[in-house]
Amino acid sequence: MMKRVGMFVWNHFTNDARVLRECTTLSQNGYDVELICIDDPKDPTIKKYEEYNEHFRVHRMKRYPSLLLFMQKAYRFTLRKKWPIIPLLLLWGLLVYILPWIILPLTVIGGVLLKTKARVIWIRSALILRMIVKGYRGNYDIYHSNDLNTLPQGYISAKWRFKKKPLIYDSHEVQTSRTGYDSPWYEKFERFFIKRIDRMMVENDTRAKFNEDLYGFYPYVLHNYPFKQKDDRENDKIDLHQLLELPSGEKILLYQGGIQTGRGLEKLVEAFPLFKEGTLVFIGDGRIKEELMQTVSERGLENKVKFLPKVPLKELPKYTRNAYLGFQVLNNVCFNHYSASSNKLFEYMMSEVPVVACAFPEIKKVVEDNQVGVTVDSHDPKDIARGVNFLLENPNKRDEYSRNCIEARKRYNWEEEQDSLLEVYKLYS
Repeated sequence: MMKRVGMFVWNHFTNDARVLRECTTLSQNGYDVELICIDDPKDPTIKKYEEYNEHFRVHRMKRYPSLLLFMQKAYRFTLRKKWPIIPLLLLWGLLVYILPWIILPLTVIGGVLLKTKARVIWIRSALILRMIVKGYRGNYDIYHSNDLNTLPQGYISAKWRFKKKPLIYDSHEVQTSRTGYDSPWYEKFERFFIKRIDRMMVENDTRAKFNEDLYGFYPYVLHNYPFKQKDDRENDKIDLHQLLELPSGEKILLYQGGIQTGRGLEKLVEAFPLFKEGTLVFIGDGRIKEELMQTVSERGLENKVKFLPKVPLKELPKYTRNAYLGFQVLNNVCFNHYSASSNKLFEYMMSEVPVVACAFPEIKKVVEDNQVGVTVDSHDPKDIARGVNFLLENPNKRDEYSRNCIEARKRYNWEEEQDSLLEVYKLYS
């Protein structure tokens, strides 16, 4: 009988490559998978329910509580109608006089909930509850929580029942040392739940050793490698030169991924004037994108530094194939970055694009052992420029690195790695 899997992820599931690969593999190897994630009311193209294949379905939970939406609509309606304040106060006073035990508490609660911090807590708590209800009612055979922010949902759904179910904790990041997770409470939170899970998976051996030092056990390792790609590079790509109105011979120096702090992107812009040639292209969105674009404008680099929005995962390789080289220049702002073996490193490799990469242990090992690029001090714009200029001034070496990608990607791909995921699941078959 086919085992049913309930998986949680705290995002809209539009560009989560790792979760897509895991769900696809499970659904093709005897498991029926339901992924519980978050709806995005700002994007009308995102469906609340999707079927990826016969055994892989996606359920997106409503993001905002109905009461909050009603309160916001009522407030905006009042502003739009420009009702005078005195009649509103008289109406409120009349309602208080008639139904004081209802109107007064609602007034206090409404005032509190509309404040920023309380509003965020309300939204997230309600969303977590909806995910728990969905997960619990699903009564799946196996539960799978991606990252710390869905571990409570998985734990309650799997363990708060007479017949407890297996719970797999799939930690994509180092939860106790990453940007935006500075509070010591995250470690306490993870330590509490980690005693109550059945299996844990992390991205690489550096992170597995860190986990062993912290919690006393070595988790399973599931590398974040991409699917294999077709070899038809010329016919299966989007012409970035035409899209960006660049000369056909212009060398595209590409960064693809989240435009976030700690990824060395400010250093790239700072280093760019030292590059011998080429156009720097960013593909992606994120919190610091506007700030980065402003920096580019202030430095008068708009003609040589270009920005494109994020593109769907399936379409991304068609853009990547245009690049002369790709960047993976994380900064050592936390152990999460230092220990990363980021997916984009392997995405460049799949598209035969050599890299200029930070010299952190997991990344350096892949780049130097396979000779697919150069490593640099990602905190030093001059050293970034050194790496870039080496590839610009030595096209034969760059082409050698590109050819090496063809052999390396035979190893660093999901089709080879997926057995590590199935090995964990076979424990419950």
